[in-house]
Amino acid sequence: MDTELIFTELGGRFCRPFAEFKDQLSKIKAYVFDWDGVFNDGVKTDQGGSPFSEVDAMGTNMLRFGHWLKHRSLPTVAVITGEENPSARFLAQREHYHAVYFKSTNKLTAFDHFLKTNNLTAHEVAFVYDDVLDLGVAEKCGLRFLVKHRAAPLFQNYATKNRATDYITSSDNHAVREVCELILGTNGIFNEAIHKRSHFDEAYQKYLNERNQVATKSFLLQDGIVTEKVY
Repeated sequence: MDTELIFTELGGRFCRPFAEFKDQLSKIKAYVFDWDGVFNDGVKTDQGGSPFSEVDAMGTNMLRFGHWLKHRSLPTVAVITGEENPSARFLAQREHYHAVYFKSTNKLTAFDHFLKTNNLTAHEVAFVYDDVLDLGVAEKCGLRFLVKHRAAPLFQNYATKNRATDYITSSDNHAVREVCELILGTNGIFNEAIHKRSHFDEAYQKYLNERNQVATKSFLLQDGIVTEKVY
C-alpha cells in the first residue's frame, strides 16, 4: 500500500519529505487534538457546544490500537480546547483519553502542563489543529497536522512557510479520521489493526482492557494556572 500516493491523490499535502515524516512518526508517543474546527466544522451555539462525529471517534480508537500493536504500549492522548465543551468532555471520557483541557486561551500553558504531567517532550507529540490559536503549540511538536479550511489559504501558506505543519488535510470534513488513517498507513499497521478490531480478537480485547483503565482527567485554565476539575 503506497500511503503517500493514496493521501496525495485524495488532496492531502505533505509539507516535508515523506521519508522524514515517517521517521519522525516512529518517535511519537502522544497525540493531542484541538477541538473546534478539528472534530467539527467550528460552528458553535450560544451555549458554547460543538459536536463530534463517530467517524472521527472510531479513527482515534483505531489510531491508539495501531500504536499499541506497533509499540506494545498505549499512546497518551489529550484534547486542548479554548472552550468548556460538554461534547469534548463526553468523548474524552467515553474513549478514555488521558486528559482534556478547557478554557485554554493560551494553549502553550496547557500544553506545557500536559508534557510535564506525562513525562513527555514536545518532540514526542503529534498535534492536530486548524487555526491561529494553535500555532504556538504546533511550532513545538514533533509532527503537526493542519486541518484544511478552504476559506483560509493564506493561513495554510503561513503555516507551511513557518514550518508549523507537516501535513495539510484534504478537507475539514472528518479530518481527524483522515489523519488517523494516514498515521496507521504510514506505520504499516492499518490492515492488521482493522482486521483484529473487526474480529474483536484477543489482541484487541487486551488493548481495550488497558485503554479502559485510563481515567480521564479534566483541567481548566484560569488566570494562567491549570487546575483539575471534577465533574
